[in-house]
Amino acid sequence: MSSASFERGYHAFKEQIDSSVAAYFQSCVSCGMCAEACLFYTETNNPEYTPIYKLEPLRKVWEQEYTLWGWLKSSIGLSRKLNDDDLKQWQHYIYDSCTLCGRCSMVCPVGNDIVSMIRKAREGMVAAGHAPEGQIGASKRAVTIGSPMGVKLPALQAQVRHIEKDTGLTIPFDTEGADYMVLLSSMEIMNFPEYLEAIARIMKQAGKTWTLSSQAFEATNSGIQIGSTDIARELVSRVVNAAESLKVKTVISPECGHAYTAIRWEGPNLMGRSFDFKVKHIVEVLDELRAQGLLKTEGFEEQRLTFHDPCQLVRRGGVVQQPRNLMNMISEDFVEMPDAGMMNWCCGGGGGAAAIEEAEELRTQAFMCKKNQLDEVKADALVTACANCRIVMEEGLEAYDMDIPILGLTELLAEHLVEEN
Repeated sequence: MSSASFERGYHAFKEQIDSSVAAYFQSCVSCGMCAEACLFYTETNNPEYTPIYKLEPLRKVWEQEYTLWGWLKSSIGLSRKLNDDDLKQWQHYIYDSCTLCGRCSMVCPVGNDIVSMIRKAREGMVAAGHAPEGQIGASKRAVTIGSPMGVKLPALQAQVRHIEKDTGLTIPFDTEGADYMVLLSSMEIMNFPEYLEAIARIMKQAGKTWTLSSQAFEATNSGIQIGSTDIARELVSRVVNAAESLKVKTVISPECGHAYTAIRWEGPNLMGRSFDFKVKHIVEVLDELRAQGLLKTEGFEEQRLTFHDPCQLVRRGGVVQQPRNLMNMISEDFVEMPDAGMMNWCCGGGGGAAAIEEAEELRTQAFMCKKNQLDEVKADALVTACANCRIVMEEGLEAYDMDIPILGLTELLAEHLVEEN
């Protein structure tokens, strides 16, 4: 890696250090509680996967650049300056072994938001050229094609034609003034097209107007995952511009955790202004329709169901009760996992980790945490509200020879809709 790349990265690290980062490092008491909250530590017992340790490059820059003691130690040779080899080594810790799930932040006794600092550290890593190839490729495709998986508009239109032909439903594009503009993730388009069909059926029953945008249908924000504010802002701006040009009332984030975080929570800050529309996760919208009496279901699942809480939706977004309200509409045998809700364990593939091929072995080892949860509840099927979680958990279940189907909450509800006469 060239010295110029390292200097860009070092400068980016310095730019990320603000009063909150300084306060976090100064207040850390090295208690190790964050380690016990991280599935990469609990399933490996490797102290190098302690969340605060993953921040060592950022901590070193803070200490040497912004503290008197750090400057003195560096000046007289008691501490070594950060170098490019350090960043090359730390790529594994900052990307492969962190999903940005936020569980470590929940348990920190002094209130340090460790995951926000990981996000800041990734800004420096990207600038220095030390992001994983899988995430670099996904980010390039997102910027140039519009989708991290390379899904283009014709592929979506083809799926829409199939659904309309098979069901007689109408899936509109570019309708102005609609109640909702629905976003999708590439995974839903290619792996779970039944999600879009479920949306069409639910909106028809509820009597709501909705639309897809041909200009911005992709919700996944790889900029948030890789750690590039510039990419994240570009991808959010496409959604915002499309929604405001169509004058929609609400943008619906799909069953994708980081897409929700990007557009709902980080979007206004990235854009530097508020939006002319509301942003809600599909689960929030479904629960509102339920409360309004517009989501009418019949019958119950015969199998025993449990629910996996997507980290960005539940822990980072606060959408805890809504999925449970919906589960209770269609299940009389719904059982909670240990540590369900705000403290549920990550699937192991969030934050872009699922796109890192070289991290597959570690990801599979970390999945033992989810396996233990499922072993305890003995459910017949696992329900969740994140397409990325579904794919990662399917891979994990296959690795451990566990025959448990994984269902999407939106599709499951649509299967129980009261049929119209």
